[in-house]
Amino acid sequence: MSEQSPTPVIKQGDDIEYESVGAAAGLSKGVLLDESDGTPTFAMRRFTLDAGAEVPKHTNEVEHEQYVLEGEYVVGIDGEERTVSAGDSIFIPAGVVHWYRNESDQPGAFICAVPNGDDSIELCE
Repeated sequence: MSEQSPTPVIKQGDDIEYESVGAAAGLSKGVLLDESDGTPTFAMRRFTLDAGAEVPKHTNEVEHEQYVLEGEYVVGIDGEERTVSAGDSIFIPAGVVHWYRNESDQPGAFICAVPNGDDSIELCE
């Protein structure tokens, strides 16, 4: 491997720290991999959405690719709502209004990949 090649990283699941996301009660985020781990292009995060939790309508400056790990919840994208469950994939382009609502009595979880760098979140009314 050359000096410019990224160094491989393996992180154990128990080593991932989760923190509440301020804009939404019941939403927690754990950063699985990002620039601090040497990833050259994307960050990968795992979110949990508590039973009954809602994430308000918002936009992001960067695109999101998501994969539902567990649970069933509603995803709203650009005015349309769909129920998603484990195994479903979601693409949210940059700047598109989206939201989440877990109407079930079970938590939901998803992986979210985003480009490295800054991302501004803007809440919508």
